[in-house]
Amino acid sequence: MSAHGIDLGEGDAGFVLGEGPVGILLIHGLTGTPTELRQVAKGLAKAGNCTVYVPTLAGHCGDNSDLQATGWLDWYEGVRKTFVQVRQRHEQVFVGGLSMGAVMSMYVAAEHPGQVAGLLLYSLTLRNDGWNASPVTRLVPWVTRIPFVLDFCVFNERPPYGIKNTRLRAIVERQMKMGESSAAGLLSMSGKSLRQMHKLTTRVKRSMPSIKAPALIIHSIEDDVSGRWNADYTEQKLAGPVTKVLLNNCYHMITVDLQYKEVVALSANFIQSHISVRGEPSGSRCPIA
Repeated sequence: MSAHGIDLGEGDAGFVLGEGPVGILLIHGLTGTPTELRQVAKGLAKAGNCTVYVPTLAGHCGDNSDLQATGWLDWYEGVRKTFVQVRQRHEQVFVGGLSMGAVMSMYVAAEHPGQVAGLLLYSLTLRNDGWNASPVTRLVPWVTRIPFVLDFCVFNERPPYGIKNTRLRAIVERQMKMGESSAAGLLSMSGKSLRQMHKLTTRVKRSMPSIKAPALIIHSIEDDVSGRWNADYTEQKLAGPVTKVLLNNCYHMITVDLQYKEVVALSANFIQSHISVRGEPSGSRCPIA
């Protein structure tokens, strides 16, 4: 529990920023850490009308054995608990995340219809098809049909690690190689965890036509992990109004990379335009591509 009485997962990597009336729950990615969302959380908290909650997913910020001991249902259950507690404190709650965290935020909206004020989808990843993705990860939807094959695979993070900013990339690489998983995430991942992510994305894709919450999709056209297809597909499948913005000077980790300030500004504007007044949203659909 944090000082705010909100469950932020195991360890002390999770955090809360801001004191505003609007709640924002942000979810980090697979093998990731709450740190990858700190810059965005700080920017949104500075707006003055938000309190931002960033929990740690189950099995994360430890080593690979910790991660392999959990599955997507464990990851989601922790997020669900946090969401329920945040909803008890805030009348309006926005949910979002990076990569798999963005996918999980859509599942929160699907499982809690009418309770999510809006979705913040950063570099959402339904399939790994970016320009630097491993050929094996591209085949995951087919490989998962063969029992246990992925369980014997190990996938190593490789340059540019989702980061175009060379200075930041060097820092993150050093932290990962030193085993500082709570700061930079894991350097490698078992195929078992990737199979769990595939199970989550399959469930979410089926749920998309029922998700009516307004959504902001921010994706880079240079994403090295997940290509533009992920953003376009989601835009087409969601039932609610969608604002899509494509960045052009960053890689997968858009919440910390060269254009993170644009991510903050776009998110703040989206939240402000969808804060309800007497139950009615003040914003309207405005796609940008």
